[in-house]
Amino acid sequence: MVLILSFWAIKPFLIPGFFPMHDDTQVARVFEMGKALKDGMFPVRWVQDLGYGYGYPIFNFYAPLAYYFGGFINLLGFDALVATKTMMIVGILLSGIFMYLLAKEFWGEVGGVVSGLFYLYAPYHALDIYVRGDVAEFWAYSFIPLGFYGLCKVYKERKWKWVVVGSLGYAGVVLSHNLTAMMVTPFLLIVALLYCYIAYKRKKFFIIYHLLFIISFGLLVSSFYWIPAIFEMKYTNVIFQIGGGADFRDHFVCIQQLWESSWGFGGSAPGCIDGLSFKIGKLHLISVFIAFILLILPKSIFGKIMFYHYNDTYHYSGKHPIVILAILGFIFSVFFTLSVSRPIWEVIPQMAFFQYPWRFLIFASFFSSFLAGGLMWLLHKIYYSNTALYQSSILLIILLLYGKSKLFMPQTVFSKTSVDYTNDISLKWTTSKISDEYMPVNFVKPASMSEIANNKISILEGESNIISQSNKTYKIKTLIDVKKETNLKINIAYFPAWNAFLDSKKVPYTASNNGLIIVLPEGRHSLDIEFIQTPIEKIANSISLISLIVLFTSIIFTRKFHYE
Repeated sequence: MVLILSFWAIKPFLIPGFFPMHDDTQVARVFEMGKALKDGMFPVRWVQDLGYGYGYPIFNFYAPLAYYFGGFINLLGFDALVATKTMMIVGILLSGIFMYLLAKEFWGEVGGVVSGLFYLYAPYHALDIYVRGDVAEFWAYSFIPLGFYGLCKVYKERKWKWVVVGSLGYAGVVLSHNLTAMMVTPFLLIVALLYCYIAYKRKKFFIIYHLLFIISFGLLVSSFYWIPAIFEMKYTNVIFQIGGGADFRDHFVCIQQLWESSWGFGGSAPGCIDGLSFKIGKLHLISVFIAFILLILPKSIFGKIMFYHYNDTYHYSGKHPIVILAILGFIFSVFFTLSVSRPIWEVIPQMAFFQYPWRFLIFASFFSSFLAGGLMWLLHKIYYSNTALYQSSILLIILLLYGKSKLFMPQTVFSKTSVDYTNDISLKWTTSKISDEYMPVNFVKPASMSEIANNKISILEGESNIISQSNKTYKIKTLIDVKKETNLKINIAYFPAWNAFLDSKKVPYTASNNGLIIVLPEGRHSLDIEFIQTPIEKIANSISLISLIVLFTSIIFTRKFHYE
């Protein structure tokens, strides 16, 4: 049902052409990922054509999961535009599916469907897709419920396969969008620790380890990405992106904007008038409000739903703390979008990386959508009628689709093909100007397309003839006849993974502000410039590989947890 009713969210991707978005780099990135995979690079850390044709290590720092998916679709023979659309459609659909699975565990089938659709059609989700074009963030948005689902299932069913599911869910967030991972980790830890506390009180000690394994293995599986991203950040300009136009102080949300703000395709600005909307959704907010009212009126007819009633004694039903946690999660999420939270942003310097406080609307959407499904469960407990349950859920879904499906539309659609996004001008100039934060700190950007080098190799001084040359994402192989000692410039942006081999022997080079300088002696030589992963990258790869092996082989040897 969730998949069928998601049609209006993905409909614009099913027509020819494509639409503009803030981060209008998606087709180019998918193309470059596919090209790197085709060249045999894995994991992909470097792309060849972006960065003004000098290349840069974007997938060493920018969470790559969505682009791996799109790149493999491209590798199968589909053009980059089709692969990009497929990547985006799958990311959208996964949000509804994973939220359905989570909510179903607490609210039943109907509640799961309602929560899944509320999550999929949340206004912030539409903002990420059709306005901002933030593929990384809405892919992470999809995996958030899967991490919580794993925690829930581990506690309830005590099977290792749910450790695998939860770990992959958390790893999915990390590998999709590192900033979302930083934000979701405290929420996941709180839930995990609460489950651990309950397990401790019930003397089910073994489960504590497995709940914490979800967080641990999620980090270990994704190590190949986040460890190099942290330790090799110093080689890029990304740290200097903090502040300026993305200073969090200028992007707090005004509280009235959460209820209603005009839908637009512009940008975020200081004050209460922005070019884009930060509304949570009226139905989402009403769902939270009703849940809160039910929570504070435990003696009312609605409050009795939270407890079973036998012999005039209220007995704990198990749903009460779930509602409390969801409401608290929603309140904290909204709190961090508002200027009242500024002292905390100032005290914790790492929060500056989030840039925009309204990113916390991800979690406002998550918790409000989860509570919307809970209302269906409560309704069923009030009336004990499946008919009332189905009628109410249908009405709620109709209202949701009528009000929110119109947000899932682009501003306009251009009659463009894959070539429009993957030609040399687009890759080396148009797209490169949008995203160049992963270039070296001292890199001198070209002022125009004419300043971009036409070849990966340039002769600065001396006399030489290039006999043959082949270029791949991770390697440039050249046969060169040097008549007179030559200073050769390799038009590649500096990154420590690049190594130079002259006649199969490693030789030093000098990193300039727009390439690598190598001195060649007279004679005929083979020159190989090769991307060889750094020691940190190799260690991180090994950690991820070993963790995956442990996770999946443990399914074979572990059938059930034992707590006695």
